[in-house]
Amino acid sequence: MERRNLLRAAVLGGSAAVFGGTLWRGAAYAAPAQPGPGPYGALGSPDANGIRLPSGFTSRVIARSGQTVSGTSYTWHNAPDGGACYADGSGWIYVSNSEINPSGGASAVKFSSTGSITAAYRILSSTRQNCAGGKTPWNTWLSCEEVSLGYVYETDPWGVNAAVRRAAMGRFKHEAAAADPVRRVIYLTEDETNGRFYRFVPTTWGNLSSGTLQVLVAGSGTSGSFTWGNVPDPDGSPTATRSQVSGSKSFNGGEGCHYADNTVWFTTKGDNRVWQLDLTSSTYELAYDDSLVNGTAPLTGVDNITGSSSGDLFVAEDGGNMEICLITPDDVVASFLRVDGQSGSEITGPAFSPDGTRLYFSSQRGTSGSSSGGITYEVTGPFRA
Repeated sequence: MERRNLLRAAVLGGSAAVFGGTLWRGAAYAAPAQPGPGPYGALGSPDANGIRLPSGFTSRVIARSGQTVSGTSYTWHNAPDGGACYADGSGWIYVSNSEINPSGGASAVKFSSTGSITAAYRILSSTRQNCAGGKTPWNTWLSCEEVSLGYVYETDPWGVNAAVRRAAMGRFKHEAAAADPVRRVIYLTEDETNGRFYRFVPTTWGNLSSGTLQVLVAGSGTSGSFTWGNVPDPDGSPTATRSQVSGSKSFNGGEGCHYADNTVWFTTKGDNRVWQLDLTSSTYELAYDDSLVNGTAPLTGVDNITGSSSGDLFVAEDGGNMEICLITPDDVVASFLRVDGQSGSEITGPAFSPDGTRLYFSSQRGTSGSSSGGITYEVTGPFRA
């Protein structure tokens, strides 16, 4: 995936347009190009599920909170949040957190090679407000508690092995995790107005029982170089982890996190920004900031984030127009889908099936605006390779 300078990307009137200039280097914006559609074209009318999609794409409901998953006896959890997909022979598994407190946890749905649901089950119980998380290269799910002094739990998507609390990864208001197999570390976001960006360096790659928690150290600007500082007390008590290292950089409400090709992206909902870390050069910069385009871009309330094989980033909205927007390697920001009639909800858990042809996500509170009204969807169509 090529390195981005997405500060020049914006959308006018719901259609993609690209701005010239690189504001973070001090240059002014040039006049916008003519508006045009994103790579998938304009959104159509709402389908039977109330979802607006580009031509060629279809949606179906996978599960609803409080109801049994089709073809199973398992009752889907409330407030579905972060998720990921795992290959399972010729089929696959989608895991999903439950952001309720107490008794959050996580569940899984298993699919056959044709996409039929074959099973659903619990993989984590008796935890608190499990928000986002991350997939490991050894095919476990890191489920993160979004509470003060929260933990990371390593879970088995197949539901065979018991979940394990990974205290060495720090106690703070966890949000998302992203694994970097090159540097053999796990990146972690913190959902506080003055949160930090962390990485966990395991003693042994593939074993998260011990290691070193580090925090990003950098200046106060929107670009520059960074280093890592060891967090002396990952337990976070009596001093919060975010307050232990002098010079650690503050981020306003860390949310989703995604790693690919020596780059890690993460979102900060408090200021509607997407940040990019170039891990080869140890530099950081803004990848997207809607305040720099005067609110004309479609992407607001940035939250969960994932990537596709084409290099596109898919960013879910908490609020806004209830959209999943994409940011392309060509610096275009465009709406990919919109959920109508659910303004009291948020989009969560975007994740692609292993073959990249199906996108899973949830509306956390559905049409009711309540955690018991969550709906989990699948979108199928001609995603870019």
